[in-house]
Amino acid sequence: MKKKFPVFSLLTLTVIVILCFACGPIMTKDPLYMDLAHCNETPGKEFLFGTDTMGRDIFSMIWYGGRISLTIGFLATLLSTALAVFVGSVSGCAPARADGILMRLTELILSVPSLLLTIFLQAVFGRANVYSLSVVIGLTGWMSMAKVVRTEVLQLKNTDYVLAAKCLGGGFFHVLFCHLAPNFFPSVLFMAIMNVRNAIVVESTLSFMGLGLPVETVSWGSMLSLSENALLSRSWWIIMVPGVFLVGTLLCLTNLGNYMRGSTNRRHSNLGCKKMIKKI
Repeated sequence: MKKKFPVFSLLTLTVIVILCFACGPIMTKDPLYMDLAHCNETPGKEFLFGTDTMGRDIFSMIWYGGRISLTIGFLATLLSTALAVFVGSVSGCAPARADGILMRLTELILSVPSLLLTIFLQAVFGRANVYSLSVVIGLTGWMSMAKVVRTEVLQLKNTDYVLAAKCLGGGFFHVLFCHLAPNFFPSVLFMAIMNVRNAIVVESTLSFMGLGLPVETVSWGSMLSLSENALLSRSWWIIMVPGVFLVGTLLCLTNLGNYMRGSTNRRHSNLGCKKMIKKI
């Protein structure tokens, strides 16, 4: 049964992204200003989503912090996708011995718990910031996608147009970007979308554990890191508001990723049926 396109998820995600990256006009307060006279204020007219334990306006922090979390998600996914495409393509086009070595190394890295590897790399980089955290998450999220890219390249590298491009003197990167990538891109698109989701989850998890962004750097994860103080002071809005935005964004990304995966599976199924018909 064909899945319907998740229009609501796309619209919701689009609105969140636009408001996060163009939040200047809608922010009612400075998200970094600590108004100690209004700590733990309940949601009201002046503070629409209330204030946190340091007196910062949560409404402004949501949009400002969402920009940080989404930036980490996009940058980490860009890096992990580039690594996956390069390693998977090299492995798929390499001789059997080199292919085996690359895949064994990939599987070895994949066998290490990703959170443990992320913490180790972040310790090597030192104090966390947006860019170092993006690099660390990107370096630990490319392995599964690389295996998918390799499988697709193995199926495509002996096709007539790829062989013709090589005979005409096309180099590795020319063949990759002009002939291979356009054909396997739909297969890895849903994985790239899910990588954005995973990167946001990892950033939130590290910040919640006190190993990610510092509290003074506003993100959805660093906002949730104040949950212990919020529970002790019964300030439910400090946890609920960023939690709702984080979960809503992750659900939208998951729905889009599942739709992309279903579309890719149908495409491969249709190609398989066409090949069987030709054989018959």
